[in-house]
Amino acid sequence: MTCIVEAAQRLGTRMTSETGTDSIVFEDLLRQQGEAFRAMFAPLAPSMAATDPTEIQHWAMSAAKLQKMWLDFSAEQAGHVEPLLARMGDIGKWTQTFFSMAGQLPIAQAETQAKLWNDSMALWSTVMGQFAGGARPDGEGAELPRKDRRFSDKRWREQPAFALIHQTYLLLAERLQQMADEAQGLSPERKEQLRFATKVVTDALSPANFPLTNPVVIERTMETRGENLVKGVEHLLNDLRKGQLTHTDPAAFELGRNIAVTPGKVVYETPLFQLIQYTPTTDEVFETPLVIFPPWINRFYILDLNPQKSFIRWAVAQGLTVFVVSWKSADASMADIVWDDYVRAQIEAIDHVRQRLKVPAVHTIGYCVAGTTLAATLAVLARRDEADKVASATFFTAQVDFEDAGDLRNFIDDSQLKMLESLSTDGYLDGRYMAATFNALRGTDLIWNYVVNNYLLGSEYPAFDLLHWNGDTTNLPTRWHQAYLCDLYRDNRLVMPDALTVDGTPVDLRRIATPCYIQAGREDHIAPPQSVWKLTRHLSGSWKFVLAGSGHIAGVVNPPESGKYQYWLNPASPATLDEFVAGAKETKGSWWPDWIEWIAGQSDGKVRATGRRNPGGKGDKVIEDAPGRYVRSR
Repeated sequence: MTCIVEAAQRLGTRMTSETGTDSIVFEDLLRQQGEAFRAMFAPLAPSMAATDPTEIQHWAMSAAKLQKMWLDFSAEQAGHVEPLLARMGDIGKWTQTFFSMAGQLPIAQAETQAKLWNDSMALWSTVMGQFAGGARPDGEGAELPRKDRRFSDKRWREQPAFALIHQTYLLLAERLQQMADEAQGLSPERKEQLRFATKVVTDALSPANFPLTNPVVIERTMETRGENLVKGVEHLLNDLRKGQLTHTDPAAFELGRNIAVTPGKVVYETPLFQLIQYTPTTDEVFETPLVIFPPWINRFYILDLNPQKSFIRWAVAQGLTVFVVSWKSADASMADIVWDDYVRAQIEAIDHVRQRLKVPAVHTIGYCVAGTTLAATLAVLARRDEADKVASATFFTAQVDFEDAGDLRNFIDDSQLKMLESLSTDGYLDGRYMAATFNALRGTDLIWNYVVNNYLLGSEYPAFDLLHWNGDTTNLPTRWHQAYLCDLYRDNRLVMPDALTVDGTPVDLRRIATPCYIQAGREDHIAPPQSVWKLTRHLSGSWKFVLAGSGHIAGVVNPPESGKYQYWLNPASPATLDEFVAGAKETKGSWWPDWIEWIAGQSDGKVRATGRRNPGGKGDKVIEDAPGRYVRSR
């Protein structure tokens, strides 16, 4: 690598002439670059070594492109690289956490080291036994004791070196995680941080993430003569410039064209939200309309990705008059926004729909943080003797009791709260920081998988609507964000009767008698099912709990036509999630049909889909077509 760097530096001063001595030097430098760059990979794939001068020249051009890109980027971003890297997710922070608490692990103890040595020797003997006699296994490669989808490609099993590398890594990662799980002398919070930090660090150190220990990358590099790394560095530098990991083709989707396409109109707006009403597709609709509150930490169109996946389109087709709140991404004008404003906004949306359609009540849905807020809204309305404004409430993966809130709790200690506050600009937090946090919760899937594909293999970005939505970040008001993390995640005050006051009204969840439908995702890493379940312990009215297959997104966005996953119901009255699961009945497919049957049971009949049931008709003044301006704000 040293000669490559030196050659690149010399290239910058010698590319002034194409004749005479400079021409000879230039050609010599290219040759040196090509040989050095190829030499990095050729020993790992000797059968693919190149000797043709044109091959060397191709390698040289790849090396020159890489060096030029890095030099240009370094000059362009002088003094700005560190904050950009921070937005990509602070792996270094978790490395420091790991090493600061590593003394709690018994890794230095003689007994532990002896056992690890014996286990390693047994593992190496097993692995090398697959290659005994110099014969390489046929077909899919060696049958190895440890399996992980990061190493599912048969090239990890075809050669002893790579088989040993990844099997040893998996053994060490497994043992470190076990030690973290069994660590003594730590508070429960610090132990969870150690467990999480251990996973972050071991995930980062996977041999799949490094070009010289990944046989798939080595083969691609030899085949393309380094062009994959050139393309990968282009991807990397573009991501560093925008401060965000790219998961999908940024030009593949456009709001209103191939995502968020369900027809509708913006019928109301405030500085905080727009209210969208969707065009009916049935002659009759339920008299009681539906108001959906999506989370403002993401864009609302997760519920309207495309016609096949759209919950909104499906709900309209079931005969519901559907309204959706589209929150505005925070800017400097929203510096003083707090949680009270979001509760007031939910009440305002409910009241506007009631007035617009001349109905006494609405059905509501709250997704994630908007579901948490919906619970507070219901408690406020109950305290004000206005609970009858809401006929039913549905909660998508929403928490109110944050005692078991999962790995996100690792991001709310005092030092991290101070860091988040310092990152805020003009009263709001850049959404890219939150995106990096959520990516870190599933680092293998949402970070390192893309490091390998985008940066090392140089693959083209896929066109995937869900990943496009995942990267379409929203900014958050700093005051709201800080209070939310402190009052709810850290101090868990929402479940303490009257511990919080919203819009001048004390909040007591026990006052909620509104019928509730509560959905949780079995594999949800953001709102774990055991945490979502606890909402049932704080309601005074009737409720129905459904445990859906998959996680925070796919567990919700699971249309019946897809035929995917399953859900569980338990008609008894279990006191815990474990009791619920033990007595639950599994049903294949989507839980949406069960929900609409429940909604029908909470409704007062149907009416014709005319007048203001069909937005934008004669005499109905609307603001603009769906999906509106706010979803496009950055």
